[in-house]
Amino acid sequence: MRHRDFAAFIWPSALAMLLFIALPIVSVFVQSMFVEHEQVLVTVENCGPFGCTDETKVDTEATRVLREEEPLGRFNAFGTYLNRSHLAVEEIAEILESSNGFVDVVTRIYNLPFYKALSFTLVYTFLVTPLAMIAGFAVALGVNSVPRLFRGPIIFLSLLPYIVTPLLGSLILFWMINSDGIIGATLQWLFNDPELSLKASPVLSWLTLITYGTWHMAPFAFVVFYAGLQTLPMDTLESAMIDGANRWERIRYVVMPHLTPLATFVGLVLLMDNFRVFEPIIGFSSEANATSLSWLIYNDLTGQVNQLFGSAAATSILTMIGVIILLSPVLVRTWRDFKRKAR
Repeated sequence: MRHRDFAAFIWPSALAMLLFIALPIVSVFVQSMFVEHEQVLVTVENCGPFGCTDETKVDTEATRVLREEEPLGRFNAFGTYLNRSHLAVEEIAEILESSNGFVDVVTRIYNLPFYKALSFTLVYTFLVTPLAMIAGFAVALGVNSVPRLFRGPIIFLSLLPYIVTPLLGSLILFWMINSDGIIGATLQWLFNDPELSLKASPVLSWLTLITYGTWHMAPFAFVVFYAGLQTLPMDTLESAMIDGANRWERIRYVVMPHLTPLATFVGLVLLMDNFRVFEPIIGFSSEANATSLSWLIYNDLTGQVNQLFGSAAATSILTMIGVIILLSPVLVRTWRDFKRKAR
């Protein structure tokens, strides 16, 4: 392809990526350098029948003028990234100086808002991603082995968790695990404990969220793996059968190597999606036991007093950095494999 033809083909996509991806990221980074203006306070004398007292009030006009003159807020550089709500550099230094052992350090760092959210985000990502891939692969193998007459309905039922929007799906499961829901009431009956609640325990809340995440994301892996199974080299598969390979050996030495590139693609997509987990936390109302980085952004933007745009922007940038760090090993390995095959 000529350079002119290639440029004509690629420039609409490049322009769209610049306008809707690159520029918004730059805008978010710039916003993270600023914090909200403090309210301008004035002291006024309030006189009554029994004398005068000083009263502190908010000067709304001065505050409005200040916000109009500097709409982005007060420049704070990287202060937002380092404060207690984010990386908490000073707090961690104090914890390390006054620690009473490794467990004490981990516990106190975990209680910091950003690291508490990061902990759940990482646990959710590293558990849901492989579990969803394994479940999707198993379902794909099962569907591929049933008669063609029944594949259509089975595929439709297998895709239902992915068709249902995440918030609606989490709300449905939330109602089911409630004390008067079918799952919650059944567990209370089985364990003979009327006070048992999946929503009250942090551990059970995490397990519920991870179970839901696996159930919701497995259909995506199933669709990709099932499509890959349709391209299996039948000659190689038949040769393995003639050589006496059993079903597990055929899956291990023929099917899985064939689906390795698709597994890399599925893993990358699931890593990105799971690292941005948000809807299940809202649907399950589990903010007391589990928060994520995306939930921190939501919480900053829906504050009861002020919208903390700078804090939300800083968390967004840190989230993107986290995604890049997670994807880097897989992308580097894929690039090396590509270069080795190209030689």
